[in-house]
Amino acid sequence: MLSILRQAGAIPFQHRKGVLYVLLITSRGSGRWVIPKGGIEPGFTARQAAAQEALEEAGIKGELDPKPLGFFTYAKRLKSGVSKPASVEVYALRVQKQLKKWPERAERQFQWMTIEAAMAAVQEPGVARLLAKLADVHGAAEEPMRHAV
Repeated sequence: MLSILRQAGAIPFQHRKGVLYVLLITSRGSGRWVIPKGGIEPGFTARQAAAQEALEEAGIKGELDPKPLGFFTYAKRLKSGVSKPASVEVYALRVQKQLKKWPERAERQFQWMTIEAAMAAVQEPGVARLLAKLADVHGAAEEPMRHAV
């Protein structure tokens, strides 16, 4: 029986002048636009792992929704070259701070995008569906994020 990798991820978002923006990052291998995500380490909940991945991969701190936005699956390519199915539990993350320095800053690019641009940029249909759901749940304008520190 094939085991499925369990991962957690976050969709960082903020509002600017009443418009909802999300932060996407590039993957280290292919340079595709993705959300911060990764494995769930022992002793961590999926929610805690999502916050940790957002910090390590995108330099983002903020408030995660208490419940997941949803799940998506994809084929995770391992270092051996083999692909393995992965299920990602995704949380909406209201950005409160974007750091100037973070662990994977030199390994990735990042870009704030509108929901429409982000949906066009991602390759995983499951991520695009979650971006649309984020717009439904958090589309109304809220307080802007604090300036980068």
